[in-house]
Amino acid sequence: MTEQDGSGDLMTDQLVRQLDEVTGALERLSQTLDQDEDLDVILHRVCLQAIHAIPEADMASVTMVGDGTPKTAAVSHDHATHLDGHQYRSGQGPCLESAQTRKVVRISIADAHHRWPAFAASAADSGVASYLSAPLFIDTEYHGSLNLYGEQPHGFHALDAALLELYTTAAEAALRAARRYRQSMDHITQLKNALTSRATIDQAKGILMAVRRVDAEQAFTLLVQQSQRENIKLRDLATRFITTAAEPTT
Repeated sequence: MTEQDGSGDLMTDQLVRQLDEVTGALERLSQTLDQDEDLDVILHRVCLQAIHAIPEADMASVTMVGDGTPKTAAVSHDHATHLDGHQYRSGQGPCLESAQTRKVVRISIADAHHRWPAFAASAADSGVASYLSAPLFIDTEYHGSLNLYGEQPHGFHALDAALLELYTTAAEAALRAARRYRQSMDHITQLKNALTSRATIDQAKGILMAVRRVDAEQAFTLLVQQSQRENIKLRDLATRFITTAAEPTT
């Protein structure tokens, strides 16, 4: 076997190991989604799993810009929050460019000084020398980038960028499904609350109609007027009214 063949085998082994890491990270993400956790908790796990999948990464963060203003939704380490902040304040940097262009951005600190001088100057003492950001699009409200920070210069390679893009592409689909599920559950909860409120108000109306000898519209008007006078929610007033009506008279 030639030295070149040996080098090729090492590269193949490295690729297989890293693909295994990415596959494992996606499996762990799938397990996280089964736990019915909040999206912020899931995004935090995404950061931790990305670091595990890309060994050159020392820190990770998720930037979200759904409302037009970038914010950090999750981090693996608190220091990553400060690095994101340098980009938000300067209006430039890898996470913002990746979120805006929806392309993977891989760059060293030396090149960052030329590309984003304001950001690089403010982050000069951070100890970070390599940046890798990949777009992360869940929906119009939740989209931005997954950002990796490395302390070693030229710590991220083309393979790292390709694997991170593979991870985020798969993660997007899983996160999108989880968000739709949680939106559906929230909608169901809202409907249940609305039906409960309606039933409570209707019950209070029925009692008021019998006591005051008024029709349904007049009973509802009386409830609304009292709700406004006391500055309390109509459902709360109806609940109190029913409770009072059910109390035995002395």
